[in-house]
Amino acid sequence: MSANAPAAPAKEKPKSKKMMIIIIVVVALLVVAGGAAAWLLSSRSHPKDEEAEEPVATKETAKTPPTFLPIENMVVNLADPGGERFAQIGITLEVADAKTADLVKQYMPSIRSGILMLASQRTSEELLQREGKEKLARDIHREVSKPLGFTVPTPKKRTAGDSEDEEAEDRAARIWAEKNPVKRVLFSNFIIQ
Repeated sequence: MSANAPAAPAKEKPKSKKMMIIIIVVVALLVVAGGAAAWLLSSRSHPKDEEAEEPVATKETAKTPPTFLPIENMVVNLADPGGERFAQIGITLEVADAKTADLVKQYMPSIRSGILMLASQRTSEELLQREGKEKLARDIHREVSKPLGFTVPTPKKRTAGDSEDEEAEDRAARIWAEKNPVKRVLFSNFIIQ
């Protein structure tokens, strides 16, 4: 019997190794299956997000990129006392399309002259402030739009006594301005000395 006793434990060790390997494989399969199930459930629970992204992407690709028309830098004497201050201004126009850019180029000598006249009426103190630059940009926008037959409305402060006719005129001016092919005036360079 003693010969049989050592043989039995030897058979149990290989069975326990096999059992251990089977348990490890089963646990690994459960982890992989759980991960796959979680991934499937998370991708199915957000189909609205994927649908929402597609129209945005198509809208962005359908939208035409803006057309920019740089104007040569201009140097102008400012209206400061003594006349010793000047500004170097670089302007880029954002226009609706290349056709508008070509049209603006045809009027460029008169546009540049108008811009120089506008800038020369400003003081360095005025142009050093953000509000002064924004006002100059609006005035330049108006000057560039004139030869094309468009107007840029001047922003007005509303009071309680304004009539409905004045408000209707402002709305009409804003709608007309939205059709303006000259979209914005951008400063690419602004140096005051």
